[in-house]
Amino acid sequence: MTDDRHERIRQRAHEIWEQAGRPEGAHLDHWDQATAEIDAAGKPKAKSSKKAAAKAEKPKTKAPAKAKAVKPKAKA
Repeated sequence: MTDDRHERIRQRAHEIWEQAGRPEGAHLDHWDQATAEIDAAGKPKAKSSKKAAAKAEKPKTKAPAKAKAVKPKAKA
């Protein structure tokens, strides 16, 4: 782990801890959350645009046709 990344995670974990009311015993949860946030922020955004493009290429299904109203037959 690079020193810069480690420091950013440490600072973010501290912020999370303070926002949570400084609870005891949750440091690993805060560290894991901070790590996930820092790593997600560092990933390129190109992957998400590829997913959006793949969704756009999928054929759209037609909406079901509306049922026609049936008039009751008159008794003769």
